[in-house]
Amino acid sequence: MDTQLLQPTNENIMRCAAKLNGGGLVAFPTETVYALGAVATDSAAVKRLYDVKKRPSDNPLIVAVSKKSAIDGVAKNIPQKARVLIEKFMPGALTLLLDKADCIPDVVTAGSSTVAVRIPNNPIALKLIDLVRKPVVVPSANTSSKPSPTLASHVADDLKGKIDYILDGGESEIGIESTIVDTRTEPPTVHRVGGVTLDKLKAAIGDVVVKRDGKKSIKYVPQADILFSAFYDNMSENICRKYDELAARGRKTVVLCLNGNKKKYGDRAVFTVGKDYSEYAHNLFARLRKADAERYDAVIAEGVEPKGIGESLVNRLIKISGGQII
Repeated sequence: MDTQLLQPTNENIMRCAAKLNGGGLVAFPTETVYALGAVATDSAAVKRLYDVKKRPSDNPLIVAVSKKSAIDGVAKNIPQKARVLIEKFMPGALTLLLDKADCIPDVVTAGSSTVAVRIPNNPIALKLIDLVRKPVVVPSANTSSKPSPTLASHVADDLKGKIDYILDGGESEIGIESTIVDTRTEPPTVHRVGGVTLDKLKAAIGDVVVKRDGKKSIKYVPQADILFSAFYDNMSENICRKYDELAARGRKTVVLCLNGNKKKYGDRAVFTVGKDYSEYAHNLFARLRKADAERYDAVIAEGVEPKGIGESLVNRLIKISGGQII
């Protein structure tokens, strides 16, 4: 298959919509990461998407729609707190777990009666889904063993020759995936902390419970071994000690750090991730791909305060590292 990289012109977005309606697979940008789309009601296309991503069939997919009114077409029995979150954060980096409507096939939900729904806050994604006029599944546009893609080139690295089109919308704005919330429990349960922070959720609907899972997820596994530091004032000293220990064992190691901390690591290999936590989140997956491309054996990531977007970063670092905290 010849995968074509397309600029997001009106003509090309219409072309991609037609391809999706014909059972094809198209990658496109969202505000979080690049998504791989297939029409959610087309079971054959969804099964092909699972195969292309090498995604386990028991791992359900997120379904995207282009407007709030369309949520009632893919879900039913929507709780009031879900309605509050829809009004406040959609379109946006929020996914809600809801009772699925009959039109959503079991292959999308891995046989569950629950559907994950979101509205991406990206004009290209919204226009594409609107033109399709059907819900679209939107897992990250990578193979399941690679970090999530934040550039069209990342998608091409993983999926070139396996999908029909890649719409190049530039760099993803946020860089980590959406927050996943189930408001059918009381208090609501946060299954993944992402682009919408816990503080914002609590301000909107009150207390929430965060489901903690320290297991290493295959979705977030780069080739290098990933470790991260707990956050404290002199964590750079601990990172330097660990770096030197790994280097003495012949491990090619790199540190991920905020721009302002680079000098603390001397002549050790460093990838800067930005000036603040938002930029850290934005650049995290891209830096992990860079570490893979440059064949690093180990990555040590600076820890962050678990506040605001920092909570989302801690969640990702735990997932990526399998909880390897130094």
